[in-house]
Amino acid sequence: MLQPPWTNHVYRNRHGRGMRTPMFGTRLPRYRTRTGMFDDMVAAQVRRLHEAWPELIRPLQFAVEDVPPSDPAPWQSEPSMTSRCFPASHGIPARVVLYRMPLQTETRSKLELQLAIRDEIAARVAELYGRRPEEIDPDWGL
Repeated sequence: MLQPPWTNHVYRNRHGRGMRTPMFGTRLPRYRTRTGMFDDMVAAQVRRLHEAWPELIRPLQFAVEDVPPSDPAPWQSEPSMTSRCFPASHGIPARVVLYRMPLQTETRSKLELQLAIRDEIAARVAELYGRRPEEIDPDWGL
């Protein structure tokens, strides 16, 4: 049976000549990166909206990218640097893309980031379906 290396008691010295034990376990908060936590926040918001609107959310794809592309789409009068939606075309499903770095730099706390992610997803889904964001998520903008 395979065991994690930090539970194994056979390891070499800590002077750079052999295997080292991890500095911290995988269950500790430090193991999580900011990117991983951002992805988890996006997934939680998508799950929350999927429970409320399964028929609207199921056909959509959600993605996270680090930064937006340098060239905005020609049909966007004022491009959003925090997220973007792409309508379905030629067999490709509609997509909502959130940009991690701009959202993280605009917010100061984890709660603000969660609220910003919630608002961006609701706004983009509403834009795709031609609805108001308040119809998709009643807490939008609060």
